[in-house]
Amino acid sequence: MGIYSEKAVNNFKSGYNCAQSVFLAFAEDFGFDKETALKLSSSFGGGMGRLREVCGAVSSMFAIAGLKYGYASPNDDEAKAKHYELIQALAEKFKSKYGTIICRELLELPEGADSPIPSKRTEEYYQRMLNIAYMFTKMKLFSIAEDYTLKNKNNFINNDD
Repeated sequence: MGIYSEKAVNNFKSGYNCAQSVFLAFAEDFGFDKETALKLSSSFGGGMGRLREVCGAVSSMFAIAGLKYGYASPNDDEAKAKHYELIQALAEKFKSKYGTIICRELLELPEGADSPIPSKRTEEYYQRMLNIAYMFTKMKLFSIAEDYTLKNKNNFINNDD
């Protein structure tokens, strides 16, 4: 496991949600202070505020991709298309490894939003997550995000590991 992956896993074990854990691991590289990084990514945890939609860690991976390779001009259709192509490729790479980018499917939860009340981070909580391969998936995602930011984006997408 690389430095970013280790940071992200430690962040998660410290009680931060998946989105915060990933984003915070890379925050310093983009000039974000800890509080700003945590606030910015806080809404994406639990698949967008525990709606259990797009995985929060995937959302943060996309945000990191945007910070590193995103576009700024509203009129640059070519840059937009290239960036969206990259995001779709990242999503496909994740789906090819884990079958989905949807939080509820990764966690094997029933259809629909979850309670807005966050789960308490207890030993039972972590054991439950381990039992459904949640932490394994997330640790691998942390590695995907780390690989993405450290490699040339084209090599990352074409890499079969």
